[in-house]
Amino acid sequence: MNILLWHVHGSWTTSFVHGKHRYLVPVNAARDQWGLGRARTFDWPETVEEVDIGALTPDDVDVIILQRPDELERVAHLPAPRIYVEHNTPKGDVPNSRHPMADRDDLVVAHVTHFNELFWDTGATRTTVIEHGVVEPRARYTGELDRLAVVTNEPVRRNRVTGTDLMPRFTPVAPLDVYGMGVGGLNLDRVTAYDDPPQARMHEEIAKRRAYLHLCRWTSLGLSLIEAMQIGMPVLALATTEAIAAVPNDAGVLSTRAGTLVEAAQWLIDEPDAARRLGERARQVALARYGLDRFLADWDRLLEEETCA
Repeated sequence: MNILLWHVHGSWTTSFVHGKHRYLVPVNAARDQWGLGRARTFDWPETVEEVDIGALTPDDVDVIILQRPDELERVAHLPAPRIYVEHNTPKGDVPNSRHPMADRDDLVVAHVTHFNELFWDTGATRTTVIEHGVVEPRARYTGELDRLAVVTNEPVRRNRVTGTDLMPRFTPVAPLDVYGMGVGGLNLDRVTAYDDPPQARMHEEIAKRRAYLHLCRWTSLGLSLIEAMQIGMPVLALATTEAIAAVPNDAGVLSTRAGTLVEAAQWLIDEPDAARRLGERARQVALARYGLDRFLADWDRLLEEETCA
Protein backbone atom coordinates (compact mmCIF):
# COMPACT_ATOMS: atom_id res chain seq x y z
CA MET A 1 0.00 0.00 0.00
CA ASN A 2 0.91 3.66 -0.38
CA ILE A 3 0.56 5.10 3.13
CA LEU A 4 0.62 8.83 3.85
CA LEU A 5 1.71 9.95 7.31
CA TRP A 6 3.49 12.88 8.91
CA HIS A 7 6.73 12.44 10.83
CA VAL A 8 5.37 13.30 14.28
CA HIS A 9 6.70 10.72 16.73
CA GLY A 10 10.14 9.53 15.66
CA SER A 11 10.31 6.28 17.64
CA TRP A 12 6.80 5.11 16.79
CA THR A 13 7.23 6.01 13.12
CA THR A 14 10.53 4.13 13.00
CA SER A 15 8.70 0.94 13.93
CA PHE A 16 5.74 1.65 11.64
CA VAL A 17 7.82 2.25 8.49
CA HIS A 18 9.61 -1.07 8.87
CA GLY A 19 6.58 -2.75 7.32
CA LYS A 20 6.18 -4.00 3.75
CA HIS A 21 4.57 -0.86 2.33
CA ARG A 22 5.53 2.44 0.68
CA TYR A 23 5.47 5.33 3.13
CA LEU A 24 4.88 8.91 1.97
CA VAL A 25 6.14 11.50 4.45
CA PRO A 26 5.45 15.22 3.82
CA VAL A 27 8.43 17.55 3.64
CA ASN A 28 8.74 21.31 3.23
CA ALA A 29 11.62 23.76 2.92
CA ALA A 30 11.46 24.75 6.61
CA ARG A 31 11.35 21.13 7.77
CA ASP A 32 8.93 22.25 10.45
CA GLN A 33 6.17 20.30 12.18
CA TRP A 34 4.29 20.02 8.87
CA GLY A 35 7.26 18.87 6.82
CA LEU A 36 9.99 17.16 8.84
CA GLY A 37 10.56 14.60 6.12
CA ARG A 38 12.75 11.59 6.80
CA ALA A 39 14.28 11.16 10.25
CA ARG A 40 17.87 12.18 10.78
CA THR A 41 18.59 10.42 14.09
CA PHE A 42 16.66 7.19 13.42
CA ASP A 43 17.35 4.41 10.94
CA TRP A 44 14.55 4.41 8.34
CA PRO A 45 14.35 2.10 5.29
CA GLU A 46 14.42 3.32 1.69
CA THR A 47 10.67 2.66 1.34
CA VAL A 48 10.08 5.99 3.12
CA GLU A 49 9.75 8.76 0.52
CA GLU A 50 9.55 12.50 1.08
CA VAL A 51 6.59 14.12 -0.72
CA ASP A 52 4.93 17.47 -1.28
CA ILE A 53 1.51 17.06 0.35
CA GLY A 54 -0.10 19.55 -2.05
CA ALA A 55 1.07 17.67 -5.12
CA LEU A 56 -0.45 14.32 -4.15
CA THR A 57 -3.46 13.06 -6.08
CA PRO A 58 -6.10 10.50 -5.03
CA ASP A 59 -4.28 7.84 -7.07
CA ASP A 60 -1.11 8.35 -5.02
CA VAL A 61 -2.50 7.36 -1.63
CA ASP A 62 -4.23 4.16 -0.47
CA VAL A 63 -4.61 5.01 3.21
CA ILE A 64 -3.90 8.01 5.45
CA ILE A 65 -2.49 7.84 8.97
CA LEU A 66 -3.53 10.88 11.01
CA GLN A 67 -1.94 11.84 14.32
CA ARG A 68 -3.09 15.44 14.94
CA PRO A 69 -6.56 17.00 14.48
CA ASP A 70 -5.24 19.72 12.16
CA GLU A 71 -4.06 17.13 9.67
CA LEU A 72 -7.64 16.50 8.53
CA GLU A 73 -7.91 19.74 6.58
CA ARG A 74 -4.57 19.09 4.89
CA VAL A 75 -5.78 15.82 3.37
CA ALA A 76 -9.27 16.99 2.38
CA HIS A 77 -8.35 16.54 -1.31
CA LEU A 78 -7.44 12.88 -0.77
CA PRO A 79 -10.45 10.54 -0.40
CA ALA A 80 -8.49 7.62 1.05
CA PRO A 81 -9.47 5.70 4.22
CA ARG A 82 -8.29 7.39 7.40
CA ILE A 83 -6.87 5.93 10.61
CA TYR A 84 -6.24 8.31 13.50
CA VAL A 85 -3.43 7.14 15.79
CA GLU A 86 -3.82 8.44 19.34
CA HIS A 87 -0.43 8.42 21.05
CA ASN A 88 -1.32 10.34 24.19
CA THR A 89 -3.19 10.12 27.43
CA PRO A 90 -6.14 12.53 27.67
CA LYS A 91 -5.70 16.02 29.09
CA GLY A 92 -8.03 18.21 31.10
CA ASP A 93 -11.18 16.77 32.65
CA VAL A 94 -10.02 13.18 33.03
CA PRO A 95 -11.78 10.73 32.80
CA ASN A 96 -14.41 12.78 30.96
CA SER A 97 -12.05 14.02 28.23
CA ARG A 98 -13.71 14.05 24.81
CA HIS A 99 -11.46 12.95 22.00
CA PRO A 100 -11.15 15.41 19.08
CA MET A 101 -12.22 12.58 16.74
CA ALA A 102 -15.29 11.64 18.80
CA ASP A 103 -18.56 10.76 17.04
CA ARG A 104 -17.19 10.37 13.52
CA ASP A 105 -18.07 7.68 11.00
CA ASP A 106 -15.32 8.46 8.48
CA LEU A 107 -12.32 7.07 10.37
CA VAL A 108 -11.17 4.70 13.09
CA VAL A 109 -9.11 5.71 16.13
CA ALA A 110 -6.19 3.38 16.88
CA HIS A 111 -4.92 3.75 20.45
CA VAL A 112 -1.39 2.65 21.35
CA THR A 113 -2.37 1.40 24.83
CA HIS A 114 -5.48 -0.08 26.42
CA PHE A 115 -5.18 2.56 29.14
CA ASN A 116 -5.63 5.31 26.55
CA GLU A 117 -8.67 3.65 25.01
CA LEU A 118 -10.19 3.29 28.47
CA PHE A 119 -9.74 6.93 29.43
CA TRP A 120 -10.51 8.75 26.16
CA ASP A 121 -14.21 9.35 25.39
CA THR A 122 -14.50 8.78 21.63
CA GLY A 123 -18.29 8.59 21.53
CA ALA A 124 -19.58 6.59 18.55
CA THR A 125 -16.25 6.57 16.67
CA ARG A 126 -14.88 3.09 16.07
CA THR A 127 -11.75 2.34 18.10
CA THR A 128 -9.09 -0.33 18.30
CA VAL A 129 -5.83 -0.85 20.17
CA ILE A 130 -2.53 -1.73 18.53
CA GLU A 131 0.08 -1.95 21.23
CA HIS A 132 3.58 -0.64 20.65
CA GLY A 133 6.28 -2.58 18.90
CA VAL A 134 9.90 -1.55 18.63
CA VAL A 135 12.87 -2.37 16.45
CA GLU A 136 15.01 -4.45 18.77
CA PRO A 137 18.04 -2.40 19.87
CA ARG A 138 21.46 -3.83 19.02
CA ALA A 139 22.89 -2.79 22.38
CA ARG A 140 22.98 -5.29 25.24
CA TYR A 141 22.95 -4.56 28.95
CA THR A 142 26.19 -4.51 30.90
CA GLY A 143 25.19 -2.34 33.86
CA GLU A 144 28.85 -1.66 34.50
CA LEU A 145 28.32 1.94 35.68
CA ASP A 146 26.81 2.77 39.07
CA ARG A 147 24.52 5.30 37.43
CA LEU A 148 20.82 5.51 36.47
CA ALA A 149 19.54 6.20 32.94
CA VAL A 150 16.52 8.32 32.04
CA VAL A 151 15.14 8.96 28.53
CA THR A 152 12.62 11.79 28.23
CA ASN A 153 11.68 14.74 26.05
CA GLU A 154 11.38 18.36 27.20
CA PRO A 155 11.71 17.57 30.92
CA VAL A 156 12.05 21.23 31.91
CA ARG A 157 8.85 22.42 30.23
CA ARG A 158 6.83 19.33 31.13
CA ASN A 159 8.27 19.01 34.65
CA ARG A 160 5.67 17.16 36.75
CA VAL A 161 4.30 15.27 33.75
CA THR A 162 7.71 13.69 33.14
CA GLY A 163 8.57 13.47 36.83
CA THR A 164 11.47 15.89 36.54
CA ASP A 165 10.73 17.16 40.05
CA LEU A 166 11.42 13.64 41.38
CA MET A 167 14.92 13.35 39.95
CA PRO A 168 16.71 14.97 42.92
CA ARG A 169 15.36 12.23 45.19
CA PHE A 170 17.49 9.68 43.34
CA THR A 171 20.76 11.57 43.00
CA PRO A 172 21.96 10.75 46.55
CA VAL A 173 21.82 7.09 45.46
CA ALA A 174 23.53 7.48 42.07
CA PRO A 175 24.15 10.09 39.37
CA LEU A 176 21.47 10.36 36.68
CA ASP A 177 22.22 10.46 32.95
CA VAL A 178 19.28 11.96 31.05
CA TYR A 179 18.87 11.54 27.29
CA GLY A 180 16.34 13.05 24.88
CA MET A 181 15.10 16.20 23.19
CA GLY A 182 15.22 19.42 25.18
CA VAL A 183 17.14 17.98 28.13
CA GLY A 184 19.93 20.55 27.87
CA GLY A 185 18.05 22.94 30.14
CA LEU A 186 18.28 20.64 33.14
CA ASN A 187 20.33 22.23 35.89
CA LEU A 188 20.40 19.70 38.70
CA ASP A 189 23.29 18.44 40.82
CA ARG A 190 24.57 14.98 39.80
CA VAL A 191 22.38 15.03 36.66
CA THR A 192 24.13 14.96 33.26
CA ALA A 193 22.08 15.80 30.17
CA TYR A 194 22.69 14.39 26.66
CA ASP A 195 20.56 16.36 24.23
CA ASP A 196 18.97 14.41 21.36
CA PRO A 197 21.71 11.85 20.60
CA PRO A 198 21.35 9.40 17.69
CA GLN A 199 19.18 6.51 18.81
CA ALA A 200 21.79 3.76 18.38
CA ARG A 201 24.40 5.69 20.36
CA MET A 202 21.89 6.41 23.11
CA HIS A 203 21.09 2.70 23.39
CA GLU A 204 24.78 1.86 23.72
CA GLU A 205 25.16 4.39 26.52
CA ILE A 206 22.08 3.56 28.59
CA ALA A 207 23.01 -0.14 28.42
CA LYS A 208 26.06 0.65 30.56
CA ARG A 209 23.94 2.16 33.36
CA ARG A 210 22.78 -0.03 36.22
CA ALA A 211 19.03 0.57 35.81
CA TYR A 212 16.45 2.49 33.80
CA LEU A 213 14.39 5.10 35.66
CA HIS A 214 10.88 5.89 34.38
CA LEU A 215 9.33 8.77 36.33
CA CYS A 216 6.45 9.79 34.03
CA ARG A 217 3.28 10.56 35.96
CA TRP A 218 0.85 10.99 33.08
CA THR A 219 2.12 9.99 29.68
CA SER A 220 1.39 7.15 27.34
CA LEU A 221 3.71 4.15 27.49
CA GLY A 222 7.11 5.46 26.37
CA LEU A 223 8.89 3.51 23.67
CA SER A 224 12.17 4.25 25.42
CA LEU A 225 10.94 2.17 28.38
CA ILE A 226 10.29 -0.79 26.08
CA GLU A 227 13.65 -0.30 24.36
CA ALA A 228 15.43 -0.31 27.71
CA MET A 229 13.67 -3.55 28.65
CA GLN A 230 14.60 -5.16 25.33
CA ILE A 231 18.21 -4.13 25.92
CA GLY A 232 17.99 -6.09 29.18
CA MET A 233 17.85 -3.26 31.72
CA PRO A 234 16.01 -3.56 35.03
CA VAL A 235 13.27 -0.94 35.33
CA LEU A 236 12.30 1.39 38.17
CA ALA A 237 8.98 3.02 37.29
CA LEU A 238 6.01 4.89 38.69
CA ALA A 239 3.02 2.54 38.72
CA THR A 240 0.92 4.83 36.53
CA THR A 241 -0.88 4.61 33.17
CA GLU A 242 0.21 1.58 31.07
CA ALA A 243 3.49 0.92 32.89
CA ILE A 244 1.78 -1.45 35.31
CA ALA A 245 0.80 -3.70 32.38
CA ALA A 246 4.17 -3.48 30.62
CA VAL A 247 6.51 -4.26 33.52
CA PRO A 248 5.85 -7.44 35.55
CA ASN A 249 7.06 -7.66 39.15
CA ASP A 250 10.01 -9.86 38.26
CA ALA A 251 11.32 -7.42 35.62
CA GLY A 252 11.64 -4.32 37.78
CA VAL A 253 10.12 -2.36 40.62
CA LEU A 254 6.93 -0.32 40.23
CA SER A 255 5.33 1.84 42.89
CA THR A 256 3.30 5.02 43.36
CA ARG A 257 5.55 5.76 46.34
CA ALA A 258 8.69 7.50 45.15
CA GLY A 259 10.54 6.41 48.29
CA THR A 260 10.06 2.76 47.36
CA LEU A 261 11.74 3.40 44.00
CA VAL A 262 14.61 5.23 45.70
CA GLU A 263 15.13 2.23 47.98
CA ALA A 264 15.00 -0.10 44.97
CA ALA A 265 17.56 2.05 43.16
CA GLN A 266 19.93 1.68 46.11
CA TRP A 267 19.34 -2.09 46.08
CA LEU A 268 20.22 -2.39 42.39
CA ILE A 269 23.30 -0.19 42.76
CA ASP A 270 24.47 -2.41 45.63
CA GLU A 271 23.46 -5.72 44.01
CA PRO A 272 24.46 -5.84 40.32
CA ASP A 273 23.60 -9.56 40.11
CA ALA A 274 20.02 -8.80 41.13
CA ALA A 275 19.89 -6.04 38.54
CA ARG A 276 21.03 -8.46 35.87
CA ARG A 277 18.36 -11.03 36.82
CA LEU A 278 15.59 -8.44 36.62
CA GLY A 279 16.95 -7.17 33.32
CA GLU A 280 16.98 -10.64 31.77
CA ARG A 281 13.31 -11.04 32.62
CA ALA A 282 12.53 -7.55 31.34
CA ARG A 283 14.11 -8.39 28.00
CA GLN A 284 12.18 -11.64 27.73
CA VAL A 285 8.85 -9.95 28.44
CA ALA A 286 9.43 -6.95 26.17
CA LEU A 287 10.53 -9.06 23.20
CA ALA A 288 7.44 -11.25 23.53
CA ARG A 289 4.86 -8.50 24.00
CA TYR A 290 6.35 -5.58 22.10
CA GLY A 291 8.17 -7.27 19.25
CA LEU A 292 8.21 -5.64 15.83
CA ASP A 293 6.71 -8.64 14.00
CA ARG A 294 3.57 -8.65 16.15
CA PHE A 295 3.21 -4.87 15.83
CA LEU A 296 3.49 -4.89 12.02
CA ALA A 297 1.15 -7.88 11.69
CA ASP A 298 -1.49 -6.08 13.78
CA TRP A 299 -1.13 -2.99 11.62
CA ASP A 300 -1.37 -4.99 8.39
CA ARG A 301 -4.66 -6.47 9.56
CA LEU A 302 -6.09 -3.03 10.35
CA LEU A 303 -4.83 -1.51 7.08
CA GLU A 304 -6.40 -4.34 5.08
CA GLU A 305 -9.70 -4.06 6.96
CA GLU A 306 -9.95 -0.33 6.36
CA THR A 307 -8.96 -0.36 2.69
CA CYS A 308 -11.19 -3.32 1.89
CA ALA A 309 -14.12 -1.71 3.70
